Amino acid sequence: MTDMIAKTGMDKRIAEIVQPVIEDMGFELVRIRLMGGQIPTLQIMAERPEGGIEVDQCAQISTAVSAVLDVEDPIVEAYTLEVSSPGIDRPLTRLKDFDTFEGYEARLETDELIDGRKRFRGVLAGVEDDEILVNMDEGTIGLKFDWLSDAKLILTDELIKEMLKGRKAAANAPGDDTADPDQADAVLDETKFDEIETDTAREEE
Repeated sequence: MTDMIAKTGMDKRIAEIVQPVIEDMGFELVRIRLMGGQIPTLQIMAERPEGGIEVDQCAQISTAVSAVLDVEDPIVEAYTLEVSSPGIDRPLTRLKDFDTFEGYEARLETDELIDGRKRFRGVLAGVEDDEILVNMDEGTIGLKFDWLSDAKLILTDELIKEMLKGRKAAANAPGDDTADPDQADAVLDETKFDEIETDTAREEE
């Protein structure tokens, strides 16, 4: 079984380098993409195991990842590093994501035609073995995880409401000495954008 954290050979090579660093810091790698352009952008999405991530934590990951990439040097040209949260309408890249977000609407795409189509939209209905269940207008269908090329939550009012409520509760959780209304607002603000921390491009050696 594969996942969709990294797609291209270069993405996978970089993931092998940075994933242990990110996990040692107590976070999980959600997605990594090296995107082309005049100056390529390395986009890394990460989060805590229980979900969510704060701006200063993205900055910490960016610093640690930059250091190891400078040593390993997998990208020969200058590039920009961006470390971000997955966002509200997040990509679903791991099998467990489809269980976590059961009950929410998602858009899925397969590599090959399945019953004459590649694109599917419906409400996630959990996981059975390696098969993702999706409730669609025509009924519940099952898609094997290995068939997927892309998957993403659809931004709905229900999704926004639940995500904001969860982040506010986390910010004001009992036993958190730092919890206060201002902190809750800061965490809520974090969900309004994907791009959090951007490093300046590294000059090509």
